[in-house]
Amino acid sequence: MDEISYHYEAVVKKAELDIVEKGHIAAEAENGIVCNYALFYIAARDKENHLVGLLTAYTAFAEIYVEDLWVHSNYRKHKIGSTLLETLENQFKGKGYNNINLVTSAFQAPEFYKKCGYEVEFVRENKHHPKLTKTFFIKYFEDDIQHQGIIPNKIAFDKKLS
Repeated sequence: MDEISYHYEAVVKKAELDIVEKGHIAAEAENGIVCNYALFYIAARDKENHLVGLLTAYTAFAEIYVEDLWVHSNYRKHKIGSTLLETLENQFKGKGYNNINLVTSAFQAPEFYKKCGYEVEFVRENKHHPKLTKTFFIKYFEDDIQHQGIIPNKIAFDKKLS
């Protein structure tokens, strides 16, 4: 085997990323799993269609990950954030997902997420800067059937790989 070198790279070629993705898809398929990755947004807009709040999230396997929740400073304390989360939950309720995950720093909104029904899964303490301590939250769907992330027909999926 040739000598291997390791580098930090801010950008990688799309063709190389495609190779990695195809490798992940193959490994997942061998285990009867599909990633289901999809980035999406839930927007809150005023009557002039200006953005006043935005939830950024993605699906992966049987979970939804909230990446960011932002509300314009003029609209805070008006239930925009909680309504964005409610909209997310309603969008995916009954669609075979297991849970919603999110992470927030101590200086952000851990108490807000508790009020919205999210459970603390664990806390990662930042001993040097307590405001940057992270709280990991989860909210489970009560659906009887979880089917997201599972390949229903492996043969059809194998055709997709070739």
